[in-house]
Amino acid sequence: MSMSFDQYMRDSVQPMRDELTNLGIQELRTSEDVEAKLPDAKGTVLVVVNSVCGCAAGQCRPGIAEALKHDVTPDHLYTVFAGQDKEATAKAREFFAPYPPSSPSIALLKDGELVHFIERHQIEDRSADQIAADLTGAFDRFCR
Repeated sequence: MSMSFDQYMRDSVQPMRDELTNLGIQELRTSEDVEAKLPDAKGTVLVVVNSVCGCAAGQCRPGIAEALKHDVTPDHLYTVFAGQDKEATAKAREFFAPYPPSSPSIALLKDGELVHFIERHQIEDRSADQIAADLTGAFDRFCR
């Protein structure tokens, strides 16, 4: 019995995808998906660059889940998966300039403009509660 590498990876990362989609965050799996949603999005947009690393599991996804319980949240919620949906991730990162690629990371855009960005180094050294507090502060500032 043999399983292809691609199938193994799809099966392995599905629970990591589900952690975000179960929160109501829509996956953007292709560059066309990103192009259809981000350029013309009105209001506020949260984009999570998901990944398989430990800081995504231990801090990033739990921090996002906590932040989305806040009474003020972005109008649109999207995610791309670094290392899995490569073209979608590359396209999404075009909206995060001047920041270099970072996985995981969290971007908040308002009317197409990047207004808040949390890089990997700001995730791996903080707790989920600290990330949630950072996000809710940004939500209060930009999503009202």
